[in-house]
Amino acid sequence: MTVVYSPAYELSLPGHIWPTTKYRLVAGRIASRVALAEPAAASWEQLALAHTGEYLQRLRDEQLTPAEIATLELPWRAGMADVFRLMAGGTLDAARAALSGGLAAHLGGGLHHAFANHGEGFCPVNDVAVAVRTLQGSSEIRRAAIVDLDVHHGNGTAMIFERDAGVFTFSMHQQHNYPLFKPRSDLDIGLADGSGDRAYLGRLAAALPQVMASRPDLVVYLAGADPYEHDRLGGLALTKEGLRQRDRLVVAAARRARTPLVTVLAGGYAAEPADTVDIHVATIEVMLDAANAA
Repeated sequence: MTVVYSPAYELSLPGHIWPTTKYRLVAGRIASRVALAEPAAASWEQLALAHTGEYLQRLRDEQLTPAEIATLELPWRAGMADVFRLMAGGTLDAARAALSGGLAAHLGGGLHHAFANHGEGFCPVNDVAVAVRTLQGSSEIRRAAIVDLDVHHGNGTAMIFERDAGVFTFSMHQQHNYPLFKPRSDLDIGLADGSGDRAYLGRLAAALPQVMASRPDLVVYLAGADPYEHDRLGGLALTKEGLRQRDRLVVAAARRARTPLVTVLAGGYAAEPADTVDIHVATIEVMLDAANAA
C-alpha cells in the first residue's frame, strides 16, 4: 500500500490550534510498516480545474486580501501557497496509487472548506476536488464518491461538486458546529452534539450502501480525527475505538464493492496532540490490515 507524505507539511504556526507536527509524528509511527512516497506539487493548471483563475492569481502573486486571510484563519505568509500546492499534489498522487493498487493514503489533505473562489477554515485549496477533477479530466475515472467524516461539514467540496452528477458527496458531521453555511451534499447527516460511538456508527453503516450505490470508480475518504471525545473543535464524543470502527466500516464498504479507496487525514485538534496522532495512525493501520488481508 502506498502512503504519501512530505516533511514540508509541518508548517510553523506558533500558537495556532492546527497541530501540523502531527504529520511528521504519524509518518514516524508507520515508517517501519510501509514505505513513504514523496508527492509532486499540483500544477496551477490542475488547481484551476477546481478553483477560479482570479483566486489562483491572487494566491500565486501573494495578493490575498485581508478579508480572505481572515476567512482562512491562518497566519498567512509568503510561500505558504506552495506548501498547499504540494499537499494537493499529495492527494492526487495517493489517488492514482489507489487506482493502481486498491488502497492508498495521504498523510495530509482533506482541505474541504476551500471553495472555488476562496479559502476558509485553514483550507486555501481543495485538494480532494483538485484530485478528482484531474482524474476525471484525464479519463482515469468517470465517477467518484467522497466520504467526508471530519467533524465539520465539507462545505467547499459540496459547493464545488453541486452540479457534477459524476461525484457523489457525503458528509457526516456535527450539525451545530462550523461552518454556519452548509451547502447541500448529495447526502448530509448532521449529528447532534455528543452523539457517541453507537449512534455514529449506526448512522454510518446505514449510509454507506447509498454512497456505494453511486457506483464510483474511486472513493475518497476524509478520515478526520476531530469527532474524538477530547477534540477542541469537535463535540461528537467518539472514543478512539469508535473511530477505529468507523475506519473499518469505510474500508470494508470499499473492499466489498471492489472500489479503490484513497484516505486523507483531514482535521484533528485533540487537547492532547498525541491523541490525534494515535487516531490517525489507527486509520493507517486499519488500511494496512485490509491491504495485507487481500
